[in-house]
Amino acid sequence: MTTPWPPRRAACRPLAPRVAAPREPVDPARIARRVVRRRAKGMDAGAVAAALEDARFDARQASRHEDLADDVRGPAELAEWERIDQLLAAAPTGTVYDPDTDDVVRAELAAEAAAAAAREAELREAARVAARADELQALRELGTLEQTEPRTGDEAVRDELTRRAGGYVQADVDAWLAHALAAHLGHYRDPAARGEAAGLLTPPLLTHAALLTELSHLAPGVDVDQLAFAARLATTEPEAAGALADFLARVRSEAS
Repeated sequence: MTTPWPPRRAACRPLAPRVAAPREPVDPARIARRVVRRRAKGMDAGAVAAALEDARFDARQASRHEDLADDVRGPAELAEWERIDQLLAAAPTGTVYDPDTDDVVRAELAAEAAAAAAREAELREAARVAARADELQALRELGTLEQTEPRTGDEAVRDELTRRAGGYVQADVDAWLAHALAAHLGHYRDPAARGEAAGLLTPPLLTHAALLTELSHLAPGVDVDQLAFAARLATTEPEAAGALADFLARVRSEAS
């Protein structure tokens, strides 16, 4: 059976340049806590208490200056000295502070490591999406996009291509995905992938795919050029196209 495929556009819109990923913002409060922990390492309760008094004095002095009203580092240092003071007060006499055995520090480090791993994974995924978008763009320019099967994650690649094009919805890419979804090509052979696509692709694209599915059952082997109207109908009249697809599916179900 010949599966529907709309005609390819002759021209492609130029893509917008990719933007570099922003750096993680500096956290003054976290820096302040780390400075305090380095200073406090090896201190006993008496030394920490003295350092706490110094921090309180500095806080009182800073409160007199309006330009320091928004400072977060000073209050963070004071709060960390207070926490360490309370920690040693509850510890056996003679205990010295060691950040390596501090449960709060260890929990923070674990959370930071997990966040760093998540950011790294996001960067790798962004790089993968960008590379795949470059590949699909090259295939478009060669006129062979329709011969390519979609892969897992190409829904995000579609979004990247749309972002590069300044939000312009590219009909040829959407038609390619709709055709693949209707014909169960590439990763859409898996029913789970088709189900997941419902939450990743736009309603007009999904409606286009549903309409193509029913038209291919209604007229097996139809010339693909005769089905170009499906994309226009799904885009301009999505509710009507969806209703038509539902009607054809119901008729086909009742006839079988």
